[in-house]
Amino acid sequence: KQHIEDSIKYAKRIQQAVVPTAEKAEEILPEHFILWRPRDIVSGDFWWMTEKDNRIVIAAADCTGHGVPGAFMSMLGVSFLNEIVNKKEITTANVILNQLRTSVKTTLDQTGEKGEAKDGMDIALLILDIENHKIQYAGAYNPLYMFKNNELIEIKADKNPIDRKSTRL
Repeated sequence: KQHIEDSIKYAKRIQQAVVPTAEKAEEILPEHFILWRPRDIVSGDFWWMTEKDNRIVIAAADCTGHGVPGAFMSMLGVSFLNEIVNKKEITTANVILNQLRTSVKTTLDQTGEKGEAKDGMDIALLILDIENHKIQYAGAYNPLYMFKNNELIEIKADKNPIDRKSTRL
């Protein structure tokens, strides 16, 4: 039991290392807060942030599974987002989520057949274009709530894991 618990605690350190540090997040977006409280030692939830082409890309996701299985999914999500945004330099919200969806399905060999495991994630992805004062949003099951002109506005997400649409505001 102790060996397994020590191993999971080590995995927690790895999982925490792949998300941006508090200092990096502060550098990218000074006015923010992050609430990330894993239910288990490791988590199927993750947040992610980067800056690319004068845009800040932010994601919050809830992967299928809790504990170790969820943590595996979150590591895939972070890795794929790094590849899509930082390496391929894609900064369009719906395109990022479509590529993320394709990467997850391909990696997990998901064909969509009946009875097949439906591993994936619910995710909200926001791109802040500070220079042009615009945002892009794409979401899979996770809507965007925005407070504008003293009014709470909800931008609905697709009811499909890892999105197919984008809304510009």
